[in-house]
Amino acid sequence: MTKTNFYHPKFLPTWLMMLLMLIGSKLPFNVQVFIGKYTGRILYRIMSRFRKIATINISNCFPQKNRYQIEHLVKQNFEAIGISFFETADAFFASNKKIEKKSTINNQHYLTDALENGQGVILLSGHFMPLMLGGRVLLLMHTIANIYRPQNNKLFDEIMRKRFIKNGALMIKTKDIKSMIKALKSGMPIWYAPDQDFGEQNSVFAPFFNIPTATLNATSRLASIPNTKVIPFLFSRTSSGYELTFERPIADYPNENEVENATKTNEILQSQILKAPEQYLWIHRRFKTRKKDDPSYYEGI
Repeated sequence: MTKTNFYHPKFLPTWLMMLLMLIGSKLPFNVQVFIGKYTGRILYRIMSRFRKIATINISNCFPQKNRYQIEHLVKQNFEAIGISFFETADAFFASNKKIEKKSTINNQHYLTDALENGQGVILLSGHFMPLMLGGRVLLLMHTIANIYRPQNNKLFDEIMRKRFIKNGALMIKTKDIKSMIKALKSGMPIWYAPDQDFGEQNSVFAPFFNIPTATLNATSRLASIPNTKVIPFLFSRTSSGYELTFERPIADYPNENEVENATKTNEILQSQILKAPEQYLWIHRRFKTRKKDDPSYYEGI
């Protein structure tokens, strides 16, 4: 395998971004939110493609909202995107002391009880803007296996991977099912977010906000490993910091019906989104894969 030269001039913008992230991680929470919101408002104006995707997604998931309410939520979502720069910066560079100080953890006993009983644990969540920072908060308590998709920017990917490993994470790529199984059987919780569109392969169509949605079936397949529990958790930003809340392990899951399993997964993710809709990753083309003869939501985008 050829080793990438990260000091090539093409990586200079990434190095500059990392420097800004390092500086940004030193700022107080309120300052990060203030700057992040205004950055997001600028992004809303210039990122027209992503603005259109977010508007389409929100319009279809919340048909009861009028166009003014939709536009307001899209603007809030872009503010959250701006703030996420600092949340990712904190995930990479902030001290445990800073992260612990501004984080509140609820119902941790659901996780600790399962681990004390020798059970494998899948920590289930969706792609929210503070996602990476949530991973750091999990690492304050336990060694966690982070299931991640390698980034297109190889330097960013390398820094992300090394920073999480430094803080105690085991990094497992999304397609490395063998390593996920090994982690679960060894008693290491895995952090898994299955709410992205990877096409029809290894997916089934299940309702998500009442829309037939290509949903990965890997969650239920991993959960079928004996003595494994799926524990949903939500990590979101509040007015004063961040809140991580564990939920009760999913009961009667999985069964032999993959569509029912995927439906249950989507119901949980949907309930999480409704608690902090402005912080969800609406700029992802979640409904890209459609059933045969169903029209595309993203024609021309």
